[in-house]
Amino acid sequence: MEPAAMKHAIDPKVDCVFKAIFGSEVNLNLLVHFLNAALHEELSAPIVEVTLLNPNLEKNRLDGKRVVLDVKARDAHGRIFQIEIQMVAYPSLPLRMIYNWARVYADQLEEGEDYTELRPTYSIWLVNGNVTRRAGAVHRYRFRDDEGHSLAEAVGGIFVFELLKLIVGEEVSVLEGWLLFFRDGERLCLGPLPVWMQIPEMEQAMKTLREFSEKEHRYEEYRARLDYLRQEATIRRDLEAEVAGREWERQRAEAALEREAAALQREVAAQREKEAALQREEAAQRSEQQMALELERLKALLQKGSQN
Repeated sequence: MEPAAMKHAIDPKVDCVFKAIFGSEVNLNLLVHFLNAALHEELSAPIVEVTLLNPNLEKNRLDGKRVVLDVKARDAHGRIFQIEIQMVAYPSLPLRMIYNWARVYADQLEEGEDYTELRPTYSIWLVNGNVTRRAGAVHRYRFRDDEGHSLAEAVGGIFVFELLKLIVGEEVSVLEGWLLFFRDGERLCLGPLPVWMQIPEMEQAMKTLREFSEKEHRYEEYRARLDYLRQEATIRRDLEAEVAGREWERQRAEAALEREAAALQREVAAQREKEAALQREEAAQRSEQQMALELERLKALLQKGSQN
C-alpha cells in the first residue's frame, strides 16, 4: 500500500534536511548507498561503512543563527568524503569548491605525520543551478595531466552534480535516482512514489522527509531554516541589484563623459578646420597679392620698354 501523502511538502535540498538524510547515524546506510552510486567509477573497492567526521547537525553562530554544516565522512580505507548541497549557484562557487577540497585534503595530517598518510579526498557538490557551461548534469574533476596521468596515486577529486541539467531516460540509474530525489523531492512528497523510488533506500529517505513534515518541532526547524535561506537569498539579490544599479550609473556616467569628450573632439576638430580654412584663405589672399604685385611689375617693365 502506498503511504499517505505528507502533511507538508519538504524540500530535501534545504540543508538541515539534507544533513538529516546523509549526516545522521541512523541514515549512514543512505550515505554509503549514495557515495557508491556517485563514485563507483572512482573507487578501487566499494564503500562498506563510513564514520561521520562531523556528526552534529548544526552549530550556533555568534548572531544566534544556526549554520548547517556539510557532511564529512571517512571509510575503512581512510578515504574522506565531503558532500554539500548548494541551493544557489554564483560566480565564485567553483573557487569555493576547490578551496574546500584543498582544506579537507590538507586537514588530514596531524603534527608529526608525513605526506604518505594522506588519503584520497572526494568532494561532492549537489547544486540547484548552473555552475559550468558544459552540457549534462554530472561533471568529474580529477587531477590529471594532458595524457591522463596523475602526479600521485588516488588523490580524489571534485564531483559536481547540476540538478537542473539532469535528463533521464526510461531506465533510471541509482545515481540518477538520488539526483531526482533531491531535485524533485518537494513535489514527490505529495503523491505516489514513482517506480524508481520503490527501493528501501529511497523509502528510508522519504521517511526522513516525513519526519520533517509530521513532527511539529522538525517542521518548525525546517520552516525557520527555509525562512532564513529565503531572507539570505533576498538580501543577496538586493545587494546584486544595488551593485547592478551602481554599475549602471557608472556606465551611464562614463557614457556621458564619452559623449562630452566626443563633442569636445568634434568642437576642436571644427575649430581646427576653421583655422585651416582661414589659413587657406590667408594663403590665397597672399598668393593673389603676390600675383598682383608680379603683374604690376610686369606692366612696369613693359611700359619702360616701350618708352625706350
